[in-house]
Amino acid sequence: MADSSLPQIPPQELAERLDRGEALQVLDVRAPDKVERGRIEFGAELDFHAHPNSRLFAAPDVGDLHLDRARPIAVICGHGNSSKKATAFLRERGYEAYSVIGGMAAWETVYVARHLSPTPSLAHVVQLDRVGKGALSYVLVSDGDAVVVDPGRHLERYDALLKELRATPAAVVDTHIHADYLSGARAAAAHWGVPYFLHPDDAVSPYDRTPGTLAYQRLSDGDTIAFGRASLRAVHVPGHTLGSISLVSDDGLALTGDFLFVQSIGRPDLAGQTESWAKLLWRSLERVRQTWSGELLVLPAHYASESERRADRAVASRFDVILATNPVARIQEEREFLRWIAGHVMPFPDAYRTIKEANLGLVALSEADAEIVESGPNQCAVG
Repeated sequence: MADSSLPQIPPQELAERLDRGEALQVLDVRAPDKVERGRIEFGAELDFHAHPNSRLFAAPDVGDLHLDRARPIAVICGHGNSSKKATAFLRERGYEAYSVIGGMAAWETVYVARHLSPTPSLAHVVQLDRVGKGALSYVLVSDGDAVVVDPGRHLERYDALLKELRATPAAVVDTHIHADYLSGARAAAAHWGVPYFLHPDDAVSPYDRTPGTLAYQRLSDGDTIAFGRASLRAVHVPGHTLGSISLVSDDGLALTGDFLFVQSIGRPDLAGQTESWAKLLWRSLERVRQTWSGELLVLPAHYASESERRADRAVASRFDVILATNPVARIQEEREFLRWIAGHVMPFPDAYRTIKEANLGLVALSEADAEIVESGPNQCAVG
């Protein structure tokens, strides 16, 4: 079957269909070690299969691979090349197969926008779900002014959304210096001509204290960002990084970055200072438990699994529910908390240091390098 006539599916369409709950199969034909490092894990009805092309083509009976002839199959590889051969192979045997354009490299650039309920001062609260990374960023709009929080590097996604919302950017914020993906915040601020906000404790390398080369405006504990009729107050919650902040709105939203997730908490070991940073993390958790209302809606910057979604597919939860159900946030004693952290930290990708230093402006990465270092889902949570 010629490539020009081979049925293909754009990764954005695949994500949206999975997000709607369509019963689709995904067949990953990459080598097992690459599948192990990161694969599609999205959608409540996803039926995932991993069979490298060598096994697929050598199978005496394709039926032994347990693919369902009655359901469409999205075939994915690294960059959308070897998946074409597998798609043609399956089509010749009566399967409704489609090659995913661009493969996993393209999958990791897909963003799904979720419009959450507006508030009295925020006309739009949009959660952008970068599905290949499990990374969440936000666009908040009040009276036509927008604040963008924790954006990824694919600025065209944010430009398109802002145009759709008829909003003008007013500020960009990083809740911390990210380790698992390349932030688009500095580039976005320059592109839009608006301030870039960051806590000053995160403007230096946590590894050797080298100052970053990034231009930013300080956002310290208690500082506010006002836009339209809304405001966001910075709450310093160190532990995942020294400069981690949460952004709390008067309307009952808490954008917690990598400090607090729905079912876990941000890992304190990414800079090799696990014990001291875990103690900071405990103090931050104690502080918000004593000062935050249980009715606050927590909007984190990451998720690890489909189980963290609400019925509307957004990743969010009330603070009191998190305190009751999150296995680490509900721990009441510091000693038990530190013991839990020590028992659950796991190795993380070597690329995380490179990504952090790139986000600080200390390392320059090409587009090809960016794709390599960002590969795979986030590993920023403990547990």
